[in-house]
Amino acid sequence: MSKQVISTTQAPGAIGPYSQAVQIGNLLFASGQLGLIPETGQLAEGVEAQTTQALNNVKAILSEAGLGLEHVVKTTVFLADMNDFAKVNEIYGGFFSQPYPARSAVQVARLPKDGLVEIEVIATK
Repeated sequence: MSKQVISTTQAPGAIGPYSQAVQIGNLLFASGQLGLIPETGQLAEGVEAQTTQALNNVKAILSEAGLGLEHVVKTTVFLADMNDFAKVNEIYGGFFSQPYPARSAVQVARLPKDGLVEIEVIATK
């Protein structure tokens, strides 16, 4: 099986030697998305806005591959502060519907660009 790189200008470009997403067979692996506004490259203000923007960035990448959030089977949420979990969870719940994807949520020491949240997904066709 060959892997196909998925890339869109509707989400922030990679800030390192990686792809926005890679599809192999029926699986799509999206790199972690920060709450970066694609047009400016700046982080949205606050954890709620960053969570919304990160999920909109995920949606844009999925859309480029012909997929939607309903195709997501696994997410990983990285938080700069676990005290933000309830706020992030509330916004996250507005993007996904049942059956919900499997999910992990972890607090990390630091995120790129000092972001407050980063979200990565695995989706399937």
